[in-house]
Amino acid sequence: MSGPSLFEDNTKPRHRTARFWMSIFQISTVIAIVALSALLITIVNNAFGYVIYESKVDPDTLAVNGVEVDDLSKEELIVALQSNISQGLYRRFANDMPFEQRTREDVLALIYERVIDPKVVMQYSLIDSIFKRSEIAQYAAAEYPKAELVFQSWINWDFVKAPQSGDPLRAGVRTAVFGSLWTILFAVSLAFPIGVGAAIYLQEYAEDNWVNRVIQTNINNLAGVPSIIYGILGLAIFVRLLEKLTSGAVFGVVDPTTANGRTVLSAGLTLGLLILPTIIINAQEAIKAVPNSLKQASYGLGATRWQTVWHHVLPNALPGIMTGTILAISRAIGETAPLVVVGASTFITMDPNGPFSKFTTLPIQIYQWTSRPQDLFRNIAAAAILVLLIMLLSLNASAILLRNRFSNRN
Repeated sequence: MSGPSLFEDNTKPRHRTARFWMSIFQISTVIAIVALSALLITIVNNAFGYVIYESKVDPDTLAVNGVEVDDLSKEELIVALQSNISQGLYRRFANDMPFEQRTREDVLALIYERVIDPKVVMQYSLIDSIFKRSEIAQYAAAEYPKAELVFQSWINWDFVKAPQSGDPLRAGVRTAVFGSLWTILFAVSLAFPIGVGAAIYLQEYAEDNWVNRVIQTNINNLAGVPSIIYGILGLAIFVRLLEKLTSGAVFGVVDPTTANGRTVLSAGLTLGLLILPTIIINAQEAIKAVPNSLKQASYGLGATRWQTVWHHVLPNALPGIMTGTILAISRAIGETAPLVVVGASTFITMDPNGPFSKFTTLPIQIYQWTSRPQDLFRNIAAAAILVLLIMLLSLNASAILLRNRFSNRN
């Protein structure tokens, strides 16, 4: 068989194999896009839609001289509140906090909670609200003539700034957002410097012997360990062994609710251990990608190894290191299992204000709401998922901007 003929015979099977695998990769990509789109559509479908509200007291009856209740002054709202609740309940509110110290918004919230008391008697998904709008309006007018039909966006500014509540109409994610930010702050503060330092040592200083090979193998294995194992490790070390430190007792912090070490600090350190192998591996690959000629040129000019690493290797590897950090943050911010083990609260209304505070996070909050039997909690869980996605994208965008800034410098 001639040379060109043999080459042609071998080329066709290779092309068929390449087309086959390209089709497999394309189908996998399409399936992933469809699955992600279905997930986002489901979330958005539950986060918006028509709601039928029925109030105990019609808000129009609280109007003063034609001014609606939402536009009344603080003094007029106090009079309306006193006129529509018992004197005992009014005195209890005054004892809890004098009305002179309350804001107009606080008094209005009491009006809605104790006087108007709106209840959701029916809610609809976004798709039904778009395609069955006339049917919903007719049903609301026929079955609930005194009710109000409102297009509800469950994700709004009031939802973001409100604390957790047993009432889905008043529940918010402020406490969970602060808890997530605090834990991510401590996790990155622990994992980033240690991870980059370990990567520099393993890639630039460590000799090729069995000890370092065992260390490298264990780091690779730790990147695939289930997160619940890290939760058990955090419970044993940070909550129990280092309880005096993580509860703040060493620093004179006395709080019976966090004396057992189940604090923001314990959660952040646990998440830091969780993402540490990922940061080490990605940082090693980024350092390995720096051209060897650059290092040799630095050595040729008389620079020491550390000067070469600090002034040449790290600046060129930093964009890749930041990419690994972005991936690590994305994993940490969505974790639930290790935080449950460490002691995240499922219901808390006080914002964490330091490393020794009780805490909850957005994934914990979402899980708690989805496990509730009331349908309304699934709506606010969908809104909380959107808040989590927005926060994740914002953090990632900030890290990408930093990465691009360092890339442009080089």
